[in-house]
Amino acid sequence: MQGSILLVEDDLAICEMVESFLEKEGLRVVTSPDGEDAIKKFNEAQFQLVILDLMMPRLDGLETLKIIRQVSTVPILIMSAKDRDVDKALGLELGADDYICKPFSLLELLARVKAAIRRANRYAVRSEEENRLIIYGDLAVDIVNFTVHKKEEAIKLTAKEFEILKLFVTNTNRVFTKAQIYNLIWKDEYFGDENVINVHMRRLREKIENDPSNPQYIKTLWGIGYKLEG
Repeated sequence: MQGSILLVEDDLAICEMVESFLEKEGLRVVTSPDGEDAIKKFNEAQFQLVILDLMMPRLDGLETLKIIRQVSTVPILIMSAKDRDVDKALGLELGADDYICKPFSLLELLARVKAAIRRANRYAVRSEEENRLIIYGDLAVDIVNFTVHKKEEAIKLTAKEFEILKLFVTNTNRVFTKAQIYNLIWKDEYFGDENVINVHMRRLREKIENDPSNPQYIKTLWGIGYKLEG
C-alpha cells in the first residue's frame, strides 16, 4: 500500500469520480466513507497523501485530521464546501497542508495532489540527508558514505576508527566502557586487553583533535571509559 492515496469522502458520486480520475493518472487510491473507517485504514497502511472531506458522518473531517496529525506528518488535502471549516483546518494548527473548495475542477485537484506529493518527497530527501550528516564542532561525519571532514578537509580513517567515531557522535553524552566499545565495534567478547582500544583511540585522536594529548572531542573518564559531550 506504500505510495497510495487515502480518499475520505462520504458522497459516493464524488468519491467514485475522484477515484476513477486519479487512477487513470497512474495514482493508487484507497477510499473511505467516513472518519472512523479512514482512521482504521490509515493505521493499517502507509499513504503518500490523504484527501479529506470535512463534512462526514460518525467522525467528521476536523476530528479525523486531529487524530492523523497526532501520529503522522503525511500531507493532507482538504475538500470542503464550507470556507469556515477550511479556515479551521488550516488556521488552528490542525495541520492540513492544502485545500480545494467544492465544486472543483478535476484538473485543479490533480495539480494540488501532485504538488503535495512533490513537496513531501523533497522534504523526505532533505530529512534523510540531514540525518546522515552529523555536525559536531569542526567535524562533519557522514554516517552513510563513511566520510569525515574537519573544517572541510577530508580525514582518512580506518574502518574501525570510523565506527568508533560514529558510535560517539550518534550517542552524545553517553559513557562507554572499553568493554562496551569492544563488544559494539569488534562484535566479540572483551577479555580485558586494553591495548587494542588504546591504540585505536590514540590514532583516532591524532586525526581529529587539534591537541591529541588534550582531547576536546572524545573525553576520557578515568577508570570508567569515554564520552563525547553534547
